Amino acid sequence: MKNLPNGISLLRIFLSVLLLFLEPFSNTFWIVYFVCGFSDMIDGYLARKYNLQSQLGEKLDSIADTAFIVVMAVVLVPELSIPMGICIWIVMIAMIRVASLLVGYYKFYEYVSLHTYANKATGLLLFGAPFFIDKTNIYLLGGIICTIASLSAIEELVIQITSKEMSRNVKGIIGQKRN
Repeated sequence: MKNLPNGISLLRIFLSVLLLFLEPFSNTFWIVYFVCGFSDMIDGYLARKYNLQSQLGEKLDSIADTAFIVVMAVVLVPELSIPMGICIWIVMIAMIRVASLLVGYYKFYEYVSLHTYANKATGLLLFGAPFFIDKTNIYLLGGIICTIASLSAIEELVIQITSKEMSRNVKGIIGQKRN
């Protein structure tokens, strides 16, 4: 039981890579996709509920999140007709994310991805997007996701720049005590 949340995060990494080899939007793809999303919700919940949090678990969760997002970009972007303006916006968000990771690495000598509420909201929107991609206007869906993703990326960069100590579980800038 002690390593269950870490095992779930490792499973998400493995399943994310598996998605690279599945036919996009096939039944098997959707099953693995859903398990990845569910595992993202359950690993942290179990760790908190049973007091199984660890620095390794925080790192594994961040790595699993990053692996899933990168794999989904590789798999889904070629399958979708994303307008150029949204593509440029996504690249800008990615650049802010990379800057944040570089600041975290420079300050704390390790991969630091934060578990803020805004990042969780971004993750939820990104996870849900494929279910709505053919049911809504791509400009509206992309605009909503990119707006939230931009705000969360900027927030994370500001937190990384202003923090004196590394804390992956900071909830956000507003209303939270930061180290």
